[in-house]
Amino acid sequence: MKNSKGKEIETKILHPSYPGSIYHMTKTQDALFFQFFAKNYKLRITDLHQGIIWGFETDETKLHPELVNRFDYDSDYGTCLNRFIVQSLNNIPLTVYGRGEQTRAFINIQNSVECIKLAVENPPNKGDKVKIFNQMTETLTLNQLVDVIKKVKQHTRINYLDNPRNELVKNDLSVSNRKFLNLGLKAILLSENEIKIIFDQLEKHKDNLQTKSILPVSFWNSFK
Repeated sequence: MKNSKGKEIETKILHPSYPGSIYHMTKTQDALFFQFFAKNYKLRITDLHQGIIWGFETDETKLHPELVNRFDYDSDYGTCLNRFIVQSLNNIPLTVYGRGEQTRAFINIQNSVECIKLAVENPPNKGDKVKIFNQMTETLTLNQLVDVIKKVKQHTRINYLDNPRNELVKNDLSVSNRKFLNLGLKAILLSENEIKIIFDQLEKHKDNLQTKSILPVSFWNSFK
């Protein structure tokens, strides 16, 4: 392509995205805006590609009970892991969508906060292209999440539902968080002990859990 002075220059363009949901589409639009402002206005922009957050405590929120974070487990705003934990705690079969072979990226909430701090402290230089960090620590399938929960509560039952979402039955997710690890991030990985901590915390508030909000109410293939 030619620059403003008519000189031929090499350039790179974003590969066309293929969003699978309205939510994902908004993220791909963000990427285009970021590239535009970085290129034309020389803004220093960092784009964090964040995985699913699990856990609800950070070093700061542990200082006082009233600082506790929210714990979403409903069918629209809650994460699959939160939903599974609440179901298992209440002896409700885990609602696994499809065959449970969907792969997702995950990150502990403490690591998520640390990643934001690292990104702020290590911005791109003025005139650089958008700096992208993969804000995640591991990838797991829904079935692998179930296996971890069953190690904590062995008699947990499973209920495989027709997937209310229009998504691939199975997907491979190849993603690297090497940039954050190189900056010193110490990954907190999902484990039997970490799940037990969440179970123990939720047990204290078991009477407040609204289990009727767990079953899916939004179906991507229906406009009724």
